[in-house]
Amino acid sequence: EVQLQASGGGLVQPGGSLKLSCAASGFTFDDYAIAWFRQAPGKEREAISCISSSGESTYYADSVKGRFTISRDNARDMMYLEMNSLTPEDTATYYCASRPAVSGALYAEVDDYTDWGQGTLVTVSS
Repeated sequence: EVQLQASGGGLVQPGGSLKLSCAASGFTFDDYAIAWFRQAPGKEREAISCISSSGESTYYADSVKGRFTISRDNARDMMYLEMNSLTPEDTATYYCASRPAVSGALYAEVDDYTDWGQGTLVTVSS
């Protein structure tokens, strides 16, 4: 079965950096587009970054553009989110997600994705 497992969350100070990882199994990873979503208490889950199956196309939400970098290693069935210049507003549970790829297309809605990891909590606080 399809499984995604997010890891790497924790407590970090404002201005700090953190790298999240997501391990995929049970499907042909390079046939899927992947994304990172986050959900803060009392807020809706939102897409913050997406990447195509080949890794050639990316999307970033305005709130993280220039600070976060999404990447994938298809040879290792892994995806990553490098987060820099973190602020308390970045505090949330972060989820990795996947969906079958459509050539040249990126999606940023919760309902666009078919498989989800369990999430990893990132807390930005002094």
